[in-house]
Amino acid sequence: MTAPARGPGSWSENILEYFLRNNQIATEDGAEIIWYHAANHKAQMNEAVKSTAHMIEADVLLPNDGSEHGQPIMAHPPETNSDNTLQEWLAEVMKSNKGIKLDFKSLAAVEPSMMLLENVKRHLKCPVWINADILPGPNGNSKVIDAKPFIDTVTSFFPDVTLSLGWTTGWHPEKVNEGYSWTMVKEMEYICNELNQPVTFPVRAALVRQSCSQLLWLLKKSNRYSLTIWTGKNDDYSIEDLLFIRNHFGKNQVFYDILEPQNLQFKQAIGIKVNL
Repeated sequence: MTAPARGPGSWSENILEYFLRNNQIATEDGAEIIWYHAANHKAQMNEAVKSTAHMIEADVLLPNDGSEHGQPIMAHPPETNSDNTLQEWLAEVMKSNKGIKLDFKSLAAVEPSMMLLENVKRHLKCPVWINADILPGPNGNSKVIDAKPFIDTVTSFFPDVTLSLGWTTGWHPEKVNEGYSWTMVKEMEYICNELNQPVTFPVRAALVRQSCSQLLWLLKKSNRYSLTIWTGKNDDYSIEDLLFIRNHFGKNQVFYDILEPQNLQFKQAIGIKVNL
């Protein structure tokens, strides 16, 4: 099987190359990428489209009330209803030149969503990431999405899309939080080493420092791999933890989808100008 093209205009184009080519960032540095997180409802979606963000992240699920004939909607559990469908969301976001990350919490929403994406594929020239948590991770108790049917469904429609494949995680303020174990990263590599497209691994900022050896090992397995650092709302982690990540991993291998005020503090600490 030949690897799909990852050149300009393809969905799997590296986002650093895409935004550099479009003069939206200055260097191939993942910390330069600005994220808009949870752009689910129409108000947030419209704000995201007008914002300085490069990548817009949103959550897709099927409504639980049987409405819309099972049409995918934009909501993050525990919410199960929304004022926005994926079809409406795509129509608006496509008017921008921003990249897209769609996060799936259920397998049932994947195929109808891929069909909607297929309808707009000719008009969508930006990078697209498709995300799901496919393995149990540190302190994880959420339900995982079964890896094989998820990957098979996505790639049957789009063999060149970037996959964002993560672990379910938890974080507890009162106890020592274990990081990503060797078993966890080796299981992920076993799943991903047969793939052809780029894969980014979303990892929780508060759990990365204690998992440095394991995650470095994982990234060295393929030049298609990267990390996306994310943060839980109540997680306790420091700017020093983010700088530790910055100093131990390649700048073009790590993206930072982190909350304020740490995002601003981190970018100021590494000398990246932030437009307020």
